[in-house]
Amino acid sequence: MRRLSSVQHKIPCVFQTEVKEEPSRKRDCQQFQVVATANVNPVALEANVDCALATEKLDGTCCYVTVYKGQPYLWARLDRKPNKQAEKRFKKHQYAHKSCKGFTWNIEEDFKTVPETWIPAHRVKHHSGHPVPDEHGHIPGWVPVEKDNKQYCWHSSVVNYELGAALVLRPGADDEDVLEIAAVPLADLLEQTLELIGTNVNGNPYVLGSKKQPVHCLVSHGSVRIRNPPPVDFQQLSSWFQESPEGRVEGIVWHCNDSTLIKVHRHHLGMRWPDGETCLGDRSVVVHVDRTVDEYDNSKDLFTSFSRLNGRRFSRLQDIQFDSYTPEERFQSF
Repeated sequence: MRRLSSVQHKIPCVFQTEVKEEPSRKRDCQQFQVVATANVNPVALEANVDCALATEKLDGTCCYVTVYKGQPYLWARLDRKPNKQAEKRFKKHQYAHKSCKGFTWNIEEDFKTVPETWIPAHRVKHHSGHPVPDEHGHIPGWVPVEKDNKQYCWHSSVVNYELGAALVLRPGADDEDVLEIAAVPLADLLEQTLELIGTNVNGNPYVLGSKKQPVHCLVSHGSVRIRNPPPVDFQQLSSWFQESPEGRVEGIVWHCNDSTLIKVHRHHLGMRWPDGETCLGDRSVVVHVDRTVDEYDNSKDLFTSFSRLNGRRFSRLQDIQFDSYTPEERFQSF
């Protein structure tokens, strides 16, 4: 599997797009929608998208693994955003021009402060030593996930820095149709981007866990392959999203041979998301978190909870439960 660079930043749509004068279904306070036309984007054609690897676009929050304090660390996505006055000017421009284009930012004065540990994403452009905002007025970047930061408590739940490990959901090594949840060394994930999904992320479209027992995990970008992707054709893609069991996904990201990334999501095609059960949540999963409970700091943490399920297989990802699982059932799972 190809490793991605440090952020999936401004990935172009596989189709050429146009602006519709109605409120966006994806971005709050945006008074227009960007929708796909039937014409394939020339960027996709140049990258030979028909021969690309099609993977599931996951609905969570983007993360990054790189070194901090001399060891591999999980970093959370934090976009540097405009302050209130700049945001007001920007929205006024959007409303008047039905577009983000042509707006001029004052990089030094228009943006909110960020923590000293914040770093811009690798693909962010710079001008006069300052990172330049994207078309939505954001500067994508990262902050390290530290255990004492309650703002990132769900990120913290999937990493153990003492063990140097992360809880990762991935296709099984022996059977790609079966997912596995495993404790993976953070060193094996260096310079990768991943998606944090789970109970308290983006409305939990995959129905993981519960309020009483939240469940979260990381998924490496590009790791969940779409096995029978449709051709890159507007009508065939639309039919696939609506009719195929594998089409119950937020979107597709194509990984082209020249490292170009191309995407499409349901909002481009005027479709709802989520819309009933999801393909990912309906897949079977086996737990492979095989360290002993004594190795974990807290008997109630997520690593310990999964270690008690080691070897257990669930018919659906969304069926994972901890509370009702007895020691006798654990013994029977081996």
